[in-house]
Amino acid sequence: MRPEIMDHKWNSNELESLDVGTTKHRIPDLISDKIALWFVKNARKPTDIFFRNKYLHRSVMLEVVAAVPGMVGALIRHIKSLQGMRHDGGWIGHLLHEAENERMHLMTWMEVGKPVLWERALIATVQTGFFAVFSLLYMVSPRTAHRVVGYLEEEAVTSYTHFINEIDAGRIENVQAPEVAIAYWNLRPDARLRDVVLAVRADEALHRDTNHHFSDRILAKRESLFDDFDQPHIKN
Repeated sequence: MRPEIMDHKWNSNELESLDVGTTKHRIPDLISDKIALWFVKNARKPTDIFFRNKYLHRSVMLEVVAAVPGMVGALIRHIKSLQGMRHDGGWIGHLLHEAENERMHLMTWMEVGKPVLWERALIATVQTGFFAVFSLLYMVSPRTAHRVVGYLEEEAVTSYTHFINEIDAGRIENVQAPEVAIAYWNLRPDARLRDVVLAVRADEALHRDTNHHFSDRILAKRESLFDDFDQPHIKN
């Protein structure tokens, strides 16, 4: 979560003013980057066909998948840190926070969307498959894995921007924000669904930038278990 979120009770105008870079896109350089982008773009197509403009249910699917990479990356790096008997430079802690943040997104959308049994079954199936594929990818190429997440989060920012547009157009009711969201994002008691979407989109933009940062650091060979991830990366 963005640290500034916890400073005070956020209102709609302040959430709207957060600079999330809705059109921000990392141009792929290497073949592996292009493959990562191709994978994410093609993985989105079935979701677009199936859910169409049902953005609440689409968000549940998105967050079930998005909560996987941080936990997988943290676990694999944790094992490597133990095997090397060295500190990991803070990467594990950040990835765990990212996984928890995505899980809270899911808890929020479950409160609002309330998917039915068959939708839950479909979502669980997709998550299981993604978990297996992403775990293998992270073990083979952590840099590509983080690039995949970066592009996945770019799509998430786009999806949540469309979500906001649907609320503004009156096609999705701007209901009262659930209590779990008000407490987690430090929102005002009268916060609405649109405020929650703005807060979630800000989180996804942060994950987008961080995972592209991680991928760049690995490419620059500054990723070792002893490297502090807060240090500047080579490519902006």
